[in-house]
Amino acid sequence: WDNADFSRGVGTTFYQEFSTLNTAKPPFVRDVEAKVRRYMRSSYSAAWTLKITWEKAPVFAAWTDTRKTITYQAVLTTDGFRSYILMLYQDGGMQWDYTRLTSTNVLIGYT
Repeated sequence: WDNADFSRGVGTTFYQEFSTLNTAKPPFVRDVEAKVRRYMRSSYSAAWTLKITWEKAPVFAAWTDTRKTITYQAVLTTDGFRSYILMLYQDGGMQWDYTRLTSTNVLIGYT
């Protein structure tokens, strides 16, 4: 496991909230619903969704190299009863040099 380090002013973190309980659902939320339905093989209709994006995040410690970055998202969604998280990574976006990490058992995701 490794951490992003924004202390050198490289990279951005932003979020977007979608409250869709009684409103029309934007394409992004409909796509999230389709993914949950497909992966979980169940019906699902989102009441609330939060998209968090880490764009061009450098690895900790940023003073070593800010050119190698990663872009990824966490999408939290709930229907009010069940909640899910999608971890999305940009294709080819893992630029961190995992061979220089102190630990060799690299994991993308969460525990």
